[in-house]
Amino acid sequence: MEAVTPSPAFVVQRSDERFYGDHDWLKTFHSFSFADYYDPHNVNFGALRVFNDDRVAPGSGFPTHPHRDMEILTYVLSGKLEHRDSLGNHGIVGPGGVQYMSAGTGVRHSEHNHSRDEELHFIQMWVLPRAAGLAPKYGQRDFTSDDRSDRWFHVAAGGSGQPPAPIELRQDAHFYVSRLRGSALEHSFSPKRLRFLFVADGDVAANGLSLRTGDAVRMSGVDRLTVEGSGELLLWDVPPTQP
Repeated sequence: MEAVTPSPAFVVQRSDERFYGDHDWLKTFHSFSFADYYDPHNVNFGALRVFNDDRVAPGSGFPTHPHRDMEILTYVLSGKLEHRDSLGNHGIVGPGGVQYMSAGTGVRHSEHNHSRDEELHFIQMWVLPRAAGLAPKYGQRDFTSDDRSDRWFHVAAGGSGQPPAPIELRQDAHFYVSRLRGSALEHSFSPKRLRFLFVADGDVAANGLSLRTGDAVRMSGVDRLTVEGSGELLLWDVPPTQP
């Protein structure tokens, strides 16, 4: 990863700098240490612990497995994600939709590509919760392309006194998405917090820095972000919490 001059608060992770795993049925990129990939210098970014870019072959998926004490958001880019869990929840999430699972004291779930013909592409993100041992919960929301068109759409939020969002997180964190169509977006925030910007697809400039599909920027000590161009963008605003 490269530190961008003159601002050392912008650290870029290019798409090909991520860990890549090819499991035949699963093609995955890890932005942080996960599973077989471990780098003690790249475990998390504040409260953001996992950011995986996954493509699942038709009819395939992750068999039932456990989670505990983690806030898990899954954003579907294309295809349909099918979820089942030990709480009795069952849902199918399509493009632009978000699945939320607060693992708390423990939950088991499976995730599969609902289609027999189409590849599933999604981003799965884990955030450290504000406390351990909370009761597990699950939810999913479907959003339209208009919801995120040329604006920062506030998908998830947590923390007292914060603006509400469709999904409530058990952490003082915020998740935004945008589909930028050749325009510009600005976002102001406290320089005491951390921001993680990911380009799911497209070509944009973030504070003048050129980014392409799969690139990400980790921001600290920054109070303003300007993004220009065309693409689908994911943005996290998290506290500098350590695992």
